[in-house]
Amino acid sequence: MKKFFEAFVNVWKIEELKNRILVTLGLLLVYRFGAHVTLPGIDATKLDNLTDQTDQGIGWLIDVFTGGAFSQASVFALGIMPYISASIVVQLMGIAIPYLQKLQKEGESGTKKINQITRWLTILITLVQGPGYIYNLYSTLPREAFLLPSDSFPFLFSSVVILTTGTIFAMWLGEKITDKGIGNGISLLILVGIIARMPQAFIQEFTTVVTNNNGGPLILVLEVVAWLLVIVVCILLIMAVRRIPVQYARRTTSGDYEQDLMGGNRQWIPLKLNASGVMPIIFAQAIMFIPAALAGLSDTDTAQTITAQFQNVFGLAYNVVFALLIIIFTYFYTAITVPTNKMADDLKRSGGFIPGIRPGVETGDYLDKIMSLITFPGSLFLAIIAILPAVAVSFGVQAQWGLFYGGTSLLIMVGVAIDTIQQINSYLLNRHYDGLMKSGKNRKAVA
Repeated sequence: MKKFFEAFVNVWKIEELKNRILVTLGLLLVYRFGAHVTLPGIDATKLDNLTDQTDQGIGWLIDVFTGGAFSQASVFALGIMPYISASIVVQLMGIAIPYLQKLQKEGESGTKKINQITRWLTILITLVQGPGYIYNLYSTLPREAFLLPSDSFPFLFSSVVILTTGTIFAMWLGEKITDKGIGNGISLLILVGIIARMPQAFIQEFTTVVTNNNGGPLILVLEVVAWLLVIVVCILLIMAVRRIPVQYARRTTSGDYEQDLMGGNRQWIPLKLNASGVMPIIFAQAIMFIPAALAGLSDTDTAQTITAQFQNVFGLAYNVVFALLIIIFTYFYTAITVPTNKMADDLKRSGGFIPGIRPGVETGDYLDKIMSLITFPGSLFLAIIAILPAVAVSFGVQAQWGLFYGGTSLLIMVGVAIDTIQQINSYLLNRHYDGLMKSGKNRKAVA
């Protein structure tokens, strides 16, 4: 522990890293402040009905991703989610649209054009979601909560413009954190929203278990231990890789491929067990919203049953379908994001080969086969982690605290924390310090 604190002190000895951390914290503070600024024309003291709507289930998930802004009728009520949706759409369109495929191959200039397309698509999505959110306020809040006539066009127009501006500003904050801060700006915005809800959820669980004598302190301790074990499993899932041994017929010192892919002197290709990250869960959750939305358009008994089943995120039917969708999307997203053929071609050009496998097409087929084999346990573990909140709630854990036992929220927390630590480690190692996960002693400079 002493070594860790010494390493933490070393972080503040690096001027550039210290400035980046302070910039990140400042921008995150601005985002959290904006999450509590209510839309003009709405009485902030009369939002109890909206808060009740986001206490658990799907409403809670939406509120988590917006950092609590959804339940506050905030200028950031839509949060960064339209940008994430736009990014997913552009990424999927890149598979089928030749123009986007061409931009992906143009390097930095192509990336800038893709980012610009993503921003415009974000505005379009926000303009569609904005009126939906306002009409949700109409149906949820009492009439006295609106300081202006709620059915007037000026109120609707101004609110949609403000919501769109808030999303654009949140997107700008995320990009500035990526450029001027410690990176992963969009992910950090989501992370702070998740963490902001954690103390309230834990206090509610503590009150229920300990104060109300519903199990006592021992049960709470067991719950925390189980939660920590789930975090460990998430870390193992995110960090697990299958190493494919590689040999070189010739060694090069000027090429960048070996440094990028092989990590310096490492003689293996790392294939991640969970190459798709949390994207399959996000895809699956987006699909799970559709049946309830469509069934809500009908008043039949069957439609109401479907709506009830798919709005209960802790129900058996919801979680079975949810898990199956996650497994399917894990294979799909891995297939489009892990270019095994390109990896094989790059390996061949650099003079490398996998022992016993011919360079070129056979190497690509071999890597594709390995990815298919390791994707199944990866998708299975991901699906299990995604439905753990329902399992926790079935054992008596309160819904708000139970949602931290798995799913997108926990995976984002763990994944972003690992990425952030790796970013900080890179600065420490470049300045001849050991990383946060090692001893904190200064290293001797290399001549």
